[in-house]
Amino acid sequence: MDRSNKNTAIRCTVEQCANHCDCAEYCALDCITVGTHESNPTVDQCTDCKSFQKKCC
Repeated sequence: MDRSNKNTAIRCTVEQCANHCDCAEYCALDCITVGTHESNPTVDQCTDCKSFQKKCC
């Protein structure tokens, strides 16, 4: 994957993600999946980026 590609539709500040753009605070993916870990989400902390992948070394 080309991590220099910045998708300006998806802002991201998680630099530990393998999909994080190298040059700006954006995601390098074309699209992401957002989900939840709660049965009844009520605040933004209940949501997760399901496209997150831990950056290797």
